[in-house]
Amino acid sequence: MAGVTLEQVALEARVSTATVSRIINGTGKVSARRKKQVMDAIEKLGYRPNLVAQSLARGQSMNVGVLTQDISSPYFSQMHKGIEQGFQGSGYHPIFVSEEWRDDQDHAALEVLLSRRVDALIVLGGYIEDDVLLKISRNTPMVVVGRLVPGLEKQCLQVNNHHGGLLATRHLLDLGHRHIAHIAGPDTHYDAVERMAGYMQALQEAGVPLNRQLVVEGQFSEEGGMRATEKLLKLGMPFTAIFACNDQSALGAQLVLQKKGFRIPQDISVVGYDDLSHSAFIYPPLTTVRQPGLKMGRAAAQCVLDLLSEKSPHLPAFHNELVVRESSGRAAGSEVIVPAETATLAVEAKPVQKRKRASKKDS
Repeated sequence: MAGVTLEQVALEARVSTATVSRIINGTGKVSARRKKQVMDAIEKLGYRPNLVAQSLARGQSMNVGVLTQDISSPYFSQMHKGIEQGFQGSGYHPIFVSEEWRDDQDHAALEVLLSRRVDALIVLGGYIEDDVLLKISRNTPMVVVGRLVPGLEKQCLQVNNHHGGLLATRHLLDLGHRHIAHIAGPDTHYDAVERMAGYMQALQEAGVPLNRQLVVEGQFSEEGGMRATEKLLKLGMPFTAIFACNDQSALGAQLVLQKKGFRIPQDISVVGYDDLSHSAFIYPPLTTVRQPGLKMGRAAAQCVLDLLSEKSPHLPAFHNELVVRESSGRAAGSEVIVPAETATLAVEAKPVQKRKRASKKDS
């Protein structure tokens, strides 16, 4: 039945409109008998409360803005799913707006969310300046995921990206690699900068000089990973392994290497970052650093609900994990140093650089 009013529900249930309103809004005490009368009437008539009017009356929109780096990113889609799960049954609904990797000084995406009068914000990484976020947080409850904002430490959910970069690079060093290329993410993004810092620290700890020519930006995408790998090969600088800043870049790197006739990992090892769902099903399956995106999304939603309830948010600890698969193997002629707790595939390899198929020209 279309256009059913509160008054019609009250008439059907033989109660006042004030009683119907209290039951719908969960305010005030109502007897179980009257509550059943009203709920039966609502079901019979097909009444749908005006959520917009209710939210305006409460001074709330019941919407939570989510500022994400890339709405189409497989990694962020895991986090988006976790956020949606975290808000289920709460009455709040997430609105997702993407930065699309823009270096936008006007912060248009953020302004879109604020113009919707959202009750809270979740910021997933990104490049927006700390002072901008801190200023907004004074009027809008905010949870930041993937970075630390000074002054908002109790509302920041983090995974140690620096440690993840260390894990990936140390793994390759333990396999005997000393010429390790790095496909970096955009230097405007905190997670990319921290992962590269972990890569650089691991080299330093191992006494391996950093070769800046082996660090190429890959834009966190498959296409970017392809372009970065093509650039590395054209430089002619020998390398036996690639640590890519995310799995998408790593997949692009593997595709170029295989097209050029390189064997993975016998000629060149590849390590990614994120552990996307399909990374275990490519060939060869990708060694990577796992991030708990789904759990982080759920936790971010719960932190927002705590803030909106004026509770102290609970900040769970999240950890990266190295997942070793067949895309990484030992460097040619090297002695493998395998940590006791890590199972690593050891493969015989030959010292080949820029090996081409005999029947094809290098493109």
